[in-house]
Amino acid sequence: MKLFIYAMRPFDELPAAQKWSREYGIDFGWTEEYPTLENAQLARGADAVSATPCDMGAAMLQRLHSLGVRYITTRSIGYDHVDLAAARALGMRVSNTAYEPDGVANYAIMLMLMCLRKMAHILKRSELQDYSLRGKLGRDISGCTVGVVGTGKIGATVVRNLTPFGCRLLAADPYPRDGLACRYTDLETLLRESDVVTLHAPATADSHHLIDAAALARMKPGAVLVNCARGALVDTDALIAALESGHLGAAALDVLEDENGLYYYDRVGDVIPNRAMAVLRSFPNVILSPHTAFYTDADVDDMMKYNFDSLYRFENGLDNPREVPL
Repeated sequence: MKLFIYAMRPFDELPAAQKWSREYGIDFGWTEEYPTLENAQLARGADAVSATPCDMGAAMLQRLHSLGVRYITTRSIGYDHVDLAAARALGMRVSNTAYEPDGVANYAIMLMLMCLRKMAHILKRSELQDYSLRGKLGRDISGCTVGVVGTGKIGATVVRNLTPFGCRLLAADPYPRDGLACRYTDLETLLRESDVVTLHAPATADSHHLIDAAALARMKPGAVLVNCARGALVDTDALIAALESGHLGAAALDVLEDENGLYYYDRVGDVIPNRAMAVLRSFPNVILSPHTAFYTDADVDDMMKYNFDSLYRFENGLDNPREVPL
């Protein structure tokens, strides 16, 4: 068995891959390059291809399939970048990965605190040696209502880890969990009553632009929006309009629509043709981080481990809890 790994980071992922290769007895090849139709031939002879979120459309899958690749394993929980219909037609099996939810959950909480206390603005002014207080007045999260949209593993961990702060917690999810210290309600009520809204829902056809102009209008004046889930959950144009009007108080986004080709690349000195990103970066009440909420040592190790684990399960006819239904 052989796994070919695209977009391998030698400074953190390679040691993990070497460890799990020995553990599972699976050989691997790798490149730092992202997969393209031109470099797809690097995967010739491999049973599976692993990649971070990138273009895994029909043409790419067809090319990999023609080289003998039977499995696609993605080093991310989200898999909306993979053309599942094309994979099904080609008979290719697809799996995602898994990691403990605390890293992303606590990153989201960090972003909430930073927005409420205007930390990005404070740090920028401090770099200019402006230590005055005007415009830096913040809010304490303990007196806020926080609405958690989606209470899967990460959203549920956000609720648990926020509970000691003493804030009021609301949640919206079609499948409520028992034992969480929050009140489940509908999305409209959550948006209307929350001072902070944090998104932890998957990207599906139903959740596309879940936060659109109408949803943003329902939010409390001055509320904060945090998205550490998927960029497609938020209508970026509507978000910009809500920030420009002053209705939305702040936003912290670890993900963006159309982020492929941006995040995880070194684009220093490039003119980036993404006007929405440029506008958002110009706002003092917006934090943009480049899809790094997952990035802890433990999570990187898990993400690599479960790619090897998926290939082992596929090849040995074992149930794979991370297989994506096609």
